[in-house]
Amino acid sequence: MTELFVDSYDPRRWAAAWSPRRPLEVREARRASNRRRLAGLGAGGAIVLAGVLAAWLARPDGGATADAVVASGGDAAAEAAPAAETVRRTLLLANAGELEGALTGFGIDAVTAAKVAAEVRPALAPQGEVRAVLEVTREGGALRFYRLQASNADSSGAAVRLGEDGAFETTRLAAQVSEKITVMHGIMDGDSFYTSAVAIGVPNSLISPFAKALAFDFDFQREVAAGDAFELAYAQSVNAAGEAQGAARLLYAAMTTQAKSAAVYRFTPPSGEEGWYDASGRTVAKSLMRTPVDGARITSKFGMRFHPVLHYTRLHGGVDFAAPIGTPIYAAAAGTVTSASPSACAGNMVIISHANGMETRYFHLVRYAEGLHAGQQVPQGFTIGYVGTTGTCTTGPHLHYEIHVNGEKIDPLSFQPDPSESKALDAAQMREFEQVRDRIDVSRAQGAA
Repeated sequence: MTELFVDSYDPRRWAAAWSPRRPLEVREARRASNRRRLAGLGAGGAIVLAGVLAAWLARPDGGATADAVVASGGDAAAEAAPAAETVRRTLLLANAGELEGALTGFGIDAVTAAKVAAEVRPALAPQGEVRAVLEVTREGGALRFYRLQASNADSSGAAVRLGEDGAFETTRLAAQVSEKITVMHGIMDGDSFYTSAVAIGVPNSLISPFAKALAFDFDFQREVAAGDAFELAYAQSVNAAGEAQGAARLLYAAMTTQAKSAAVYRFTPPSGEEGWYDASGRTVAKSLMRTPVDGARITSKFGMRFHPVLHYTRLHGGVDFAAPIGTPIYAAAAGTVTSASPSACAGNMVIISHANGMETRYFHLVRYAEGLHAGQQVPQGFTIGYVGTTGTCTTGPHLHYEIHVNGEKIDPLSFQPDPSESKALDAAQMREFEQVRDRIDVSRAQGAA
């Protein structure tokens, strides 16, 4: 019979040398040898090692992976408790209302899930995707909440963790957004500005603002043609992942035709309203917009004509702009709504009175803007209604637009606002405008490089 000797007092060395496949007599010899070595130790040391050995021998795996600690100086040995495992998961939720259910679904008890959701809910938007990073500890099969970070698309939100005293500690997270300026160039096709802009990827939300920004300088129906060039710059807020947040905002618009060119910058004076200014700091706003509806084509001009419905020749006292039903119609100038009611021939009609005895009229609306009423003050460019076919004097969807000055009908296409209405910024405002303009121009130069 061969005896097995382990020349060490470290039970881990014993475990490494022991194999359950050895014959029974070898294992018994090894145990006897170890008992003899223990007998030679001091009384205190023998008691400590005996306790360690007994615990080791009692393990189901024969001590193959035992982690015993022997304390120096005669302290009692104790088996180390297994470390808790940390589990981290990322949850993508359709909205904040799904958070509590997602936590219970993961295994968090209902009471804790409700408390955690209540802690972060004030920092989350009621609508919109929520990204939640959950951390729990797991000991055996039991899960225990440790930390949750829940954030909106702009990275704002809240983080809540379980403190050492068992109370929740909540921290608000600030939004992490930055502004990106994009510059785009395009060439007009033979169809419309809308199709030309869409072709180069201009966001739909910027097409109407672009046309309105240049509405005082260009009649998009008569003065813009295929081959003309346009340029725009817009700002877009993005989160830390580079994802767009909120609506894009037009900063610069320019158009160059064979006859002329114009460029405008968006600027808000410290003590004034936001508006469009040329490069020299003069406002481009005039008393009247050239076209009160976007994306329309002129189907009938001012003058005598044979009426297609009434079947006799009479003065056509305005201009007809054909556009799809529901296209927004804007107040051509700031003024007061004197009427927003239907009439037989004109259908749903809006009349606005302006300064200097001027009045504008808008016929055939499919509906009025919500809440529009007589006596209401409206700014220039305010949406007053939508293109339709109402009334007995129409054959298709269009806006009939008229200008009256001191009771006399004036051709909208030939009406010229007073150029002296364009105002310049003062010295202090001009310095701020130049900073805005130069920042945009730097982005334009970088985009052209």
